[in-house]
Amino acid sequence: MSNYYPESKVELKGFIAKHYDTLLNMATFGRYSVFIKNVVMLMKIGKNHKIIDFGAGTGRNACLMLKHLSQEGELVGLDISKDMLAQFNKNCADFSNARVINKRIDRELEYKGYFDRVFISFVLYGFPQDARKVIIRNAFRSLRKGGQFFILDYNEFLLKNMPFYSRIPFKWVECPYAFDFIERDWRGILSEEGFDNFEEHLFFKGYVRLLKAERVL
Repeated sequence: MSNYYPESKVELKGFIAKHYDTLLNMATFGRYSVFIKNVVMLMKIGKNHKIIDFGAGTGRNACLMLKHLSQEGELVGLDISKDMLAQFNKNCADFSNARVINKRIDRELEYKGYFDRVFISFVLYGFPQDARKVIIRNAFRSLRKGGQFFILDYNEFLLKNMPFYSRIPFKWVECPYAFDFIERDWRGILSEEGFDNFEEHLFFKGYVRLLKAERVL
């Protein structure tokens, strides 16, 4: 099946999908494990929380979140890659309160006011802006009042101000949507969709951000 967005690099399949975790470890020189553990801690997950992971991938992040949940908690992962779905089921096999569904996140979802946390990691940047807004609205509708949306992705910055040794790999590796993503005011966009009470944590010299947004109404 061809990609829904041919210019995107978040729709993974084949070799890259099957070896994604290994490739990610190599690309980050082994730092990803510690990094994502810190991110999950910052989410302050409660034992009984209901969590939905948009673009859940291999389930690596989901497994870390599941360790914070009791059997009363629940985690639902959404992904469109059959290779990723298979890895998720394998990696999260020990958690009876986890499931992954083959579903697009850029189409209206059926969840309404059910989840305490929505998590999306390095997925939002890989969509065109109209699709990103659909994803954000899905997150808002999926959350209960007081629920929190966590976006782990690139921070906002000007590419021309990036050191050349980082700018060149970024321009070579990333898709066109990424260049648009880093220049947008994401707090403003999220505010327009009903989110508030923002909080951010920066990583990797400020180029990566965990942005928390809360559904207050």
